[in-house]
Amino acid sequence: MGTLAKLYLILLPVVLGAALIEGLWLSRTRPAGYDWKAWGTSVADLAVRRLLALLPYGLAMPVFAWAYEHRLFTFHIDNVGSVLLLFIGLEFFYYWYHRASHTVRWFWNTHAVHHSPNQFNLAAAYRLGWFGKLTGATVFFTPLALLGFEPQTVLAALFLNLLYQFWIHADWIPKLGWLEYVLNTPSAHRVHHARNPEYLDANYGGVLIVFDRLFGTYVEEREDLPCEYGLVTRVTTYNPVLINAQPWIGLAKDLAGARSFREAWGYLFGAPGWRPDGQGLTTTELRARAAAARMQPAPVGVS
Repeated sequence: MGTLAKLYLILLPVVLGAALIEGLWLSRTRPAGYDWKAWGTSVADLAVRRLLALLPYGLAMPVFAWAYEHRLFTFHIDNVGSVLLLFIGLEFFYYWYHRASHTVRWFWNTHAVHHSPNQFNLAAAYRLGWFGKLTGATVFFTPLALLGFEPQTVLAALFLNLLYQFWIHADWIPKLGWLEYVLNTPSAHRVHHARNPEYLDANYGGVLIVFDRLFGTYVEEREDLPCEYGLVTRVTTYNPVLINAQPWIGLAKDLAGARSFREAWGYLFGAPGWRPDGQGLTTTELRARAAAARMQPAPVGVS
């Protein structure tokens, strides 16, 4: 068994236990309670995903192998410089991977599963979807292999990056002062998971938030605008099969009804919610509608 697999087996009970303890605490302290059905859905999603991980498939793996075979240099993580380069490089490419997972429907169809819970808690952190390997999303990290890091090292670093993000799936941890300028915090990640038009498509960082600030996608959590969680079109089922399959079923239906190559391309690689008539549910359209609604005059007698 590899080192990464051993680490996973050690940390898995810790992650599951922490989410369970949080659920017990929130169920006792919050009037709205805790959504235990959603917790069960997340556990089921995790269990099936671990079984699927045993299958030898993945669109990005041949690309990873080719990139490392033609690497420009060879880096070993036995010194501070190489570790720092890997960390910063992974953060940079994670930002673009995560941004594409929100702005390109082909990648969003898997990532949408992670955003499907209507409560924001630690259990939501490990609801990640089943078809990530089929979309080839990890191809975003192949430049690190081309640079000279072994593919397994890159994947191990990505695992640790995602592990960091476990604790930031919490709505009860307050803002963390000056750390908000550097790190991806629970406050920043609450915005990322919010369905409010003002918060959509923001805060894509993994450990760091600096690339969001650099590329203009950082949005601060506002006291006057509480986060509402879940997808723009709320998920009402707790069936993990349906939650994972519905985005792909919707895509298949749209492709079947496409009247041109342009429309098919838009459905596949356009923004989630794209429609050829411009009346879809993209972030741009949702924000425009929200702005128009705010401009409407108040009814007579309402102040």
